[in-house]
Amino acid sequence: MQLTERRADRVVLYNISWQQFENLLIDLGQSRAARLAYDNGTLEIMTPLPEHEYYKESLSDAVKDIAEELEIDYESYGSTTWKREARLAGIEPDNCFYFQNEAKVRGKLKFDLTQDPPPDLALEIDLTNKSLDRFPIYARLGVPEIWCYDSGELKIYQLQNEEYIEVENSSVFPMLPIQELPALIAQYRPNGRRAIRQAVRHWTKQMG
Repeated sequence: MQLTERRADRVVLYNISWQQFENLLIDLGQSRAARLAYDNGTLEIMTPLPEHEYYKESLSDAVKDIAEELEIDYESYGSTTWKREARLAGIEPDNCFYFQNEAKVRGKLKFDLTQDPPPDLALEIDLTNKSLDRFPIYARLGVPEIWCYDSGELKIYQLQNEEYIEVENSSVFPMLPIQELPALIAQYRPNGRRAIRQAVRHWTKQMG
């Protein structure tokens, strides 16, 4: 085990075996703030800062409000640990959702990615501030779409030929200009979270 980087909000370790990763997940348990990402022996442990959590919650609420306004069934599994040993890949997104495959996982509490589909959408906040590139991890897990929020911008990436390509339209909400959500959140942030959620619903009605 080799420590390669340490900052106030993260630690990066090299030469971590899959079994060490699994043991760490057990030791840390579910009741923790830290989030883990594992890529073929490299492990990053992050502790989110308040700004990160604010946008995670705001964008997660927006996804749910849009889905409910459009009457689209969904499941949300938060920062669930998604992993596949055969691909030496494991990650805990800021949030994740099922839409296209919602019916296949409805009500499920345990997952096995060798049998179950991965989430249809993953949400990542402040991607450039993370030391470990998450795209190769998500690609090996087969997650079709990622929304990445960073410095006031929301970008959409879709998996094509095992690589993520930036696209204009989400496959989840193809009729909506999703990139407008950060500006909407910023506009209503001084009015509080309830005002933001009401604004997102109104925006969805107008655009949808």
